[in-house]
Amino acid sequence: MCTRSEVLSLAPELVGIINQHELAVDRELLAAAPSLRIVANVAMGHNNMDLTALDEFGVWGSNVPDAFSEPTADHTIALLLALARRIPSADAYVRSGRWAEDGFQPGPWDGMLLGGKTIGIVGFGQIGRAVARRAEAFGMHVIFNSNRGQDDPRFRSLDALLSQADVVSLHVPLSPTTRHLMNPSRFARMKPGSVLLNMARGPVVDEEALYMALDKGRLKGAGMDVAENEPRIHPGLLARDNVVFTPHIGGGTVESRKQARLTCAANVAQVLQGRPPIHPVNRPPRPRAG
Repeated sequence: MCTRSEVLSLAPELVGIINQHELAVDRELLAAAPSLRIVANVAMGHNNMDLTALDEFGVWGSNVPDAFSEPTADHTIALLLALARRIPSADAYVRSGRWAEDGFQPGPWDGMLLGGKTIGIVGFGQIGRAVARRAEAFGMHVIFNSNRGQDDPRFRSLDALLSQADVVSLHVPLSPTTRHLMNPSRFARMKPGSVLLNMARGPVVDEEALYMALDKGRLKGAGMDVAENEPRIHPGLLARDNVVFTPHIGGGTVESRKQARLTCAANVAQVLQGRPPIHPVNRPPRPRAG
């Protein structure tokens, strides 16, 4: 993986850039790359791209919206199960040798039954709907909040969802309106004893506010595949055994990575052949020609 300085040094020669979402595509980069025709993310997200600047410079941006939906939904449920059944703590307990010393003690390890609980899904796109299907298989009731679907009986306003859900699962893109979507006032509206899952983007959650909600006992726990300032984690969250972390791996399976790379390469090939990418994230009015 190239550093930004390395990309800038190569920029005059580039006709296409493939990246994992880590490269900031801004005016500086675009101005340094006069032959650039496409920036292709091997990811669903594209908040690393200045779409207005891409349009102005005539450069396509693309993503891979389909490859990671199902594995990300799998990982969402994995985090929920880890929290509900206290799996990381139980695993550490067994490995420490204390189970052999203490003997069978079922009561302290009793967890939360998912059946009959309500999961509130914030963001009901491909991933959110895939999470809903899995949650329903566990006997959970699904409600959701989204920009669309208000005529669905499961739709709730965000405040209503937070007050009703035993589990709140975040699946929204990062934007100015979703940054710190979960802030002190929103945590105060959550149902006491509920669980938060963040499979969206780290800055969607104000981690200091999350820490305070957990510290005050308002929330039962949290599952986090992303972090506000990743890879750095709020130290107060690291100290809590009712928070389960994974290092931004939610969509990563062997199969999904392969599919994403093939789709990304197809996006680039389309543009280099003079056609729009399969999955554009912008529509430049005058795309650069080869």
